[in-house]
Amino acid sequence: MTVDFGRTASDYAQFRAGFPESFFDRMGMLGIGRAGQQVIDLGTGTGTLARGFARRGATVTGIDPAAPLLEQAKQMDAHAGVQVAYQIGWAEKTGLPDQSADVVTAGQSWHWFDGNAAAREVHRLLKPGGYAVIAHFDWIPLKGNLVEATENLIMNHNPDWKKYSGTSGLYPIWLRHLGENGFDGLETFSYDVFVPYTPEGWRGRIRASTGVGASLAPEQVDAFDRDLAALLNKHFPQPMLHVHHRIWAVVAVR
Repeated sequence: MTVDFGRTASDYAQFRAGFPESFFDRMGMLGIGRAGQQVIDLGTGTGTLARGFARRGATVTGIDPAAPLLEQAKQMDAHAGVQVAYQIGWAEKTGLPDQSADVVTAGQSWHWFDGNAAAREVHRLLKPGGYAVIAHFDWIPLKGNLVEATENLIMNHNPDWKKYSGTSGLYPIWLRHLGENGFDGLETFSYDVFVPYTPEGWRGRIRASTGVGASLAPEQVDAFDRDLAALLNKHFPQPMLHVHHRIWAVVAVR
């Protein structure tokens, strides 16, 4: 399955919920993303992590291979009144100087990387004692809930997406990537939140997903969207949908 989030950059920027304030509060308690720190955010997309740390006074560089997402990130930064330096690049080979960061983060992106190569690059970028942070913010499918019904519909329209479905929101293999490439002091945490979406907002969020807007042809996306609208109207007719999500993160020290 060929995935290109640049194809769905507008929906991605408008409808994908970024990491909540509670995540940045927890990072701050760990000494991460504070004012004056140099932060590099890998796979930054529309800059959800980059912008959050910039709001707290960090100097942030965002790296992503998708130029349309970076353009959306710049517009969102301007609206938020923050500045982030963005450049096109890849997590495994950023081209940035050795030991140039206090913190390197990857939010909702590590699964797209070569994990060991990316961990080696993060190690190169960090100053001794610097922090690596891998974080995810996933919807959680449970029997009978909206997420399960939505995932089943995605698979009806895009069977190749099946390997991405049914996540628990936990990623223990990534601890191995860090542990085998020069990091220690690994610490993980997770907690659940319910994200409010209008029905129209949830449709936009799903159009901006891997299995729909980032991989299907435009006419297929339209067909899926019609079916999702019908599913919501029939089975989840509430004016506000509270969608189960899980935040998971690992923090490690170089």
